[in-house]
Amino acid sequence: MGLSGILARSAVRAAQVLVVEVPGHGATRMEVEHQLLRRGWRPAWTPADADVLAVCGAPGPELAGLVERLWEQMPGPRVRVDIASPAAVGSALDDAAALLLDTPHHRTDAQERAQEPEIPEDPDHGGHGGMDHGEMDHGEMDHGGHGGMDHSGHGGMDMAPEGIPLAEGGEDRDGLEMDVLHLPLGPVLPFWPAGLVLRCSLQGDVVVDADASVVDSEDHPAEDDDKDDGGDDGGDHGTGATAPHPGPAPAAVVRCDRTMALLALAGAEDAAACARRARDALRHGDQGAARAAAERLHRTVRRSRLLRWSLRGVLPLAPSDLEHHGLPRHCLGDAHDRLLSRVEQIRVETGDTEAAPVEDGAVPWAALPDLVTGLELASVRLAVASLDLDPHPAVREVGSV
Repeated sequence: MGLSGILARSAVRAAQVLVVEVPGHGATRMEVEHQLLRRGWRPAWTPADADVLAVCGAPGPELAGLVERLWEQMPGPRVRVDIASPAAVGSALDDAAALLLDTPHHRTDAQERAQEPEIPEDPDHGGHGGMDHGEMDHGEMDHGGHGGMDHSGHGGMDMAPEGIPLAEGGEDRDGLEMDVLHLPLGPVLPFWPAGLVLRCSLQGDVVVDADASVVDSEDHPAEDDDKDDGGDDGGDHGTGATAPHPGPAPAAVVRCDRTMALLALAGAEDAAACARRARDALRHGDQGAARAAAERLHRTVRRSRLLRWSLRGVLPLAPSDLEHHGLPRHCLGDAHDRLLSRVEQIRVETGDTEAAPVEDGAVPWAALPDLVTGLELASVRLAVASLDLDPHPAVREVGSV
């Protein structure tokens, strides 16, 4: 083996993977994250950092176009894998590792790819999938998710070169004219509800209006966790381990996953790792490991001054707000209160305690625009992550997440 081969294999062992989740395919995305950790691979937060693009599920026409834009922004050598179910994750990542070492493949890809990515003629959704995710390295990430984004999706607006939107004029609450910038968040952002597009109108850094939708709302195929897709036995290929692939994720798994997302956005990496371990242990039936991870998560969150400082005052909700929007009682308080409520419920669900579980329930999709209106942009992603958002009606029947 020559020097170039040695360097290539060394690079593959530390590959970075940009994961795109099709709405309804959360179980596949969780399995990808689990197997990345086992292989020593890392998640990528921007296309520029990614070696592999992993698409979980079959995207509809709109999301497929956005995925293509992400693919165009990835530097070579690059590999894309489409993963239909959790059972197909192991073989898909094996294929990705093999292709990363295929020099002729990368030479052909470099010769055939466009020298400059095309900007869609219809900019209405053009910027959502092509976002640079804003230097999202957990501890240093921009909580608003807007640093460095290429927000080129604003139909009907005057556009600067390369599709960057210009601000429009609008009246503020005092009747004075103020610039209004229309900014979409999603649908491809780390730790963000799959497929959610939140179009925000900003005056300064304050959201004055918002609209929420989901991409390809009429075209979300159901996730089949038992589908084989190429004969993969569901094992961790290349690691010597074999793990079962459960069906649709239960409520406790989803709660751990959402808690991990909020903690990661807040920069609490140790606590996020605990939530991830509890989630993966629950998915693979290891109740003892789940209980231990949940106890450590509970202690870490309760003692963390960083989390109190980061989440206190983010989207405070009073009893009157809950009644007005039809929200469950566990949404009472601010983002830190909701985090504590989640962590306590995870502890109850994974332990042997006889304590009564926290009241369950989800935030109605229709309430989201009103809830984020009036927030500073930097806190929007934290606010969304603190809410147990109900699945969009268009993807509810898909079932897993």
